[in-house]
Amino acid sequence: MESREYEQLAVAVLSLPRPKGRGFPQKRMKCPFCGHADTQVADSRISEDGGSVRRRRRCLGCDKRFTTFETAELYMPQVVKQNGHRAEFDVEKIRTSFLRALHKRPVSATLIDAAIDRMTHTLLALGEREVSSREIGERVMSELAKLDKVAYVRFASVYRSFQDVAQFSDAIQEISRPSAES
Repeated sequence: MESREYEQLAVAVLSLPRPKGRGFPQKRMKCPFCGHADTQVADSRISEDGGSVRRRRRCLGCDKRFTTFETAELYMPQVVKQNGHRAEFDVEKIRTSFLRALHKRPVSATLIDAAIDRMTHTLLALGEREVSSREIGERVMSELAKLDKVAYVRFASVYRSFQDVAQFSDAIQEISRPSAES
């Protein structure tokens, strides 16, 4: 086969549509500078937390370098409300609940973030497509009990719709009991 025929064959093969699946991406990473579709991975490293891959790329069109990050795309379960309606899980609602309960309490933002992360990881680990709002509320109360007892009682009073002082007293006794985890 002559070199000209070989070049034509190579061009024909490279222009064929690539099959979907492992190792054959349908779309290529475009250069953010010139928009060229051909880029080359120069270096790949796993992040410190192991949650993403950092890739240094070089554009074959303009020869500029840029960085991309690859992370797993995880979907939180849908929340089934008490009235049967379904809603997207919103971590900001969880954060707001924590912040309201912990208002003016001596708990750092780092501890709050860690509690929210534990909650979301636990919900993801369930592998369920749906989770009840009641279960989410119970998990929030569980995390608040670990962080701050006053915040737990604050949240419980709203979440459980306390109507009188006796219910506050019950919640305080509940949180004051030594748990099996201690």
